[in-house]
Amino acid sequence: MSAPPPSAVLAGDPPLRRRVVVRGVVQGVGFRPYVYGLATELALVGHVTNTPEGVVAEVEGSASAVARFCDRIAAQAPPLARVESVHHQELPAKGGEAFTILASRTDGPARTLVSPDTATCADCLAELTDPADRRHRHPFVNCTHCGPRFTIVTGVPYDRANTTMAGFPMCGDCAREYGDPADRRFHAQPVACPACGPRPRLTVAGSGSPAGADPVAAARALLTRGAVVAVKGLGGYHLACDATNDTAVALLRHRKARGDKPFAVMARGTADLEHLVLLSAEERRLLEGGARPVVLLRRRPDPSPRAAGVPCPAEAVAPGSPDLGVMLPYTPLHHLLFGLPGDPDGPRLLVMTSGNVSGEPIVTDDAEARERLAHLADAWLTHDRPIHVPCDDSVVRLCDGEPLLIRRSRGYAPLPVPLPLPVRPTLAVGGDLKNAFCLGAGRRAWLSAHIGDMDDLGTQRAFERAEAHLESITGVRPGTLAADRHPGYRSGRWADRNAGARPVVRVQHHHAHVAAAMAEHGLDGTRSVIGVAFDGTGHGDDGAVWGGEFLLADYDGFTRFGHLAYVPLPGGDAAVRRPYRMALSHLRAAGIRWSADLPCTAACPPDELALLERQLERGLHCVPTSSMGRLFDAVSSLAGVCHRAGYEAQAAVELEGAALHAPAEDTTAYSFGLRAPRERGDAVRADPAPVLAAIARDLRAGHRPDLVAARFHRGVTGLVHRMCARARERHGLDTVALTGGVFANTLLSSACAAVLREDGFTVLRHRLVPPNDGGLALGQLMVAARATSAD
Repeated sequence: MSAPPPSAVLAGDPPLRRRVVVRGVVQGVGFRPYVYGLATELALVGHVTNTPEGVVAEVEGSASAVARFCDRIAAQAPPLARVESVHHQELPAKGGEAFTILASRTDGPARTLVSPDTATCADCLAELTDPADRRHRHPFVNCTHCGPRFTIVTGVPYDRANTTMAGFPMCGDCAREYGDPADRRFHAQPVACPACGPRPRLTVAGSGSPAGADPVAAARALLTRGAVVAVKGLGGYHLACDATNDTAVALLRHRKARGDKPFAVMARGTADLEHLVLLSAEERRLLEGGARPVVLLRRRPDPSPRAAGVPCPAEAVAPGSPDLGVMLPYTPLHHLLFGLPGDPDGPRLLVMTSGNVSGEPIVTDDAEARERLAHLADAWLTHDRPIHVPCDDSVVRLCDGEPLLIRRSRGYAPLPVPLPLPVRPTLAVGGDLKNAFCLGAGRRAWLSAHIGDMDDLGTQRAFERAEAHLESITGVRPGTLAADRHPGYRSGRWADRNAGARPVVRVQHHHAHVAAAMAEHGLDGTRSVIGVAFDGTGHGDDGAVWGGEFLLADYDGFTRFGHLAYVPLPGGDAAVRRPYRMALSHLRAAGIRWSADLPCTAACPPDELALLERQLERGLHCVPTSSMGRLFDAVSSLAGVCHRAGYEAQAAVELEGAALHAPAEDTTAYSFGLRAPRERGDAVRADPAPVLAAIARDLRAGHRPDLVAARFHRGVTGLVHRMCARARERHGLDTVALTGGVFANTLLSSACAAVLREDGFTVLRHRLVPPNDGGLALGQLMVAARATSAD
């Protein structure tokens, strides 16, 4: 494609030619058409092309026009572009008749950045709803500014031949748009229309595909009648049902064996949410932005009652949770599923949960969906555009006005995180829970989409496929691998099996958490930070289960300055699933009798209570733990909030929810004891015994669980402040990193940050990667990079 000949260079103004290399997210976002338009506007000749290193342009014309081109190329880039760098060099002038777009080059190692999948833009939505437009009701309408990207990419450069759209030849109309520099679909690789694009299909269990029916309209009718429909999205299948239908929600929960784990809800628009949740301007921007994550929003204390025309979710959507996870439609198919003006009414709130069996990876293949989801779905709304990369919905919440990622996946992956230091090509495999791995080279770290929990064989296979794919599109060929120190982690075993002659650097779990927070805030590691790492479990260097840690850390290493005092973890996973076991263990360690008036004692069956007592007496299957996550579980059961956890962190989530309802006038805080180190080099131990004794007194005095929950949160906040102040006094450090899954609790995170900042500390909290194990690989990468650079 070439532009008309530009006007001649003014007499006396010698022509200047310059080669310009633009790196960043510059492929699949309309960058070449943008460069074409800019060059022709400035009467420049030359060409632009995609290459493995980015977009490369050669421009020639007057010196002033070339200068303006270089000044504007990044500043006025397309909306989905993310320009990391612009480099240019002068070349000998050689003239030319036009500015052209050349075919992509595939020589050399890939270093380009692929864009995440992006929600349908306003222009495409207008076409979708316009009866006069040829893409009216087309479920796959997209353009340069929106639509599938990462999930359809099979290789680089990002051209149609390297996507799952390769099997859909463009019709004449689409080809003309694709080749027209003035059209917003100019070089939009997924461009399609009803004549040449993917087609939806509905299959109903036991009856096949309804003849002659509009598949999307038929699916909407099924949802209205209470069916569970498997819906193929951008990065995998969802299981959908009417969120306002108690029977349908209960059916889906039963089929998926999901326990009480909250479902995410998709709404037609924010107007269908405002009576249910508290919605700030920033949360609205998150909901309506291009990434379209699931946003965790606080429920209204007194939601509006059910009324005509006002959708209210069933109680079983998110039982016991203080939050409601909501998202808005992000594909044309979603918009059509809710219905366009004039369509028959359908549900205005839909449960949209990952299409998988609990614990397994999300389903992406159509045949696999029919097989693996056969016992979960009543129908399948699918289409014939393949998904190459599985990509779950991202989950975000707001903390003190800033986004806090809980799961980083669709809409964010595979955007790289900038690094404060250059690293050699390295693969960090992450942890076994909420797995996400990381490839790093130079000053970039590419985190994978959410993989899942590695105890499932299917998830391990998904990990392997995702790792190979990310290597292929980034060009990173890791010479070092990094993994958690836990000897039983499957992620670590995978690293050992696949390392070959490459070194595998083992990184302590909580050190990696702290290093991740340091990296995303741009710290170079020349000065240590106080790392407060609170989570449920992490393998400690002494063989104990750590999780309530105060570390003095940089990338080179750490010192364990303090931790929660050890208590037995009776039965491992059994204590996690039944928080009353953890409560009873903590009470016994604190010397508090298991009296029947305490809720946790009453919750434990008598036979189990007797066995648990013998188990703790003999120390059988009782690994010592310093876990703050398990202490939250214990207090939740002790206070009578949650005795059995059907999903990870349920007891802690419900304890946070209870604290939100405590009387505002109460400011009492429980206080931990601090035990000085026994010997030089030992850590300060934070003793929860005084906290547990105070809780027992409050319960016997008739205080409500919400007051106990709030006092406990304030007690943990006070502990963080006291320990950090002691570390500053002894070591002169004044920067604190709050990290680990416990800090997904925004009530705690906000309170800790406020009290520390008030005392002059600089506080680092996660914003680019999750505080939980989904961000672990970034820290592993930085620690391994320093370890290998020192060799």
